[in-house]
Amino acid sequence: MKVVAAYLLALLGGNTSPTAEDLKKILGSVGADAEDDKIELLLSEVKGKVITELIASGREKLASVPSGGGGVAVAAAAGGAAAPAAAAAESKKEEKVEEKEESDDDMGFSLFD
Repeated sequence: MKVVAAYLLALLGGNTSPTAEDLKKILGSVGADAEDDKIELLLSEVKGKVITELIASGREKLASVPSGGGGVAVAAAAGGAAAPAAAAAESKKEEKVEEKEESDDDMGFSLFD
């Protein structure tokens, strides 16, 4: 990921075709290690492609990835520890609702009546 970030920084800086040395220089400026094989892999994958088109196609692919909604099922399958916690949270919510109902009755009275 840091190699991709360095590539994008080079592009933002005005370098339309960053080299491996450019990326190493950017990574070295922040104290990050530059792995030659990862840099060469990235440069070979993006060679001759427009970065805005790559980002757009990546967004389309990410749009089809399901996200959210499975946290409780996964936690319950992992050991069942989430189920009691979820039940406790629900009971707290119910208690809060009951408190609101009780306080609504007091709203019609004045301190001076």
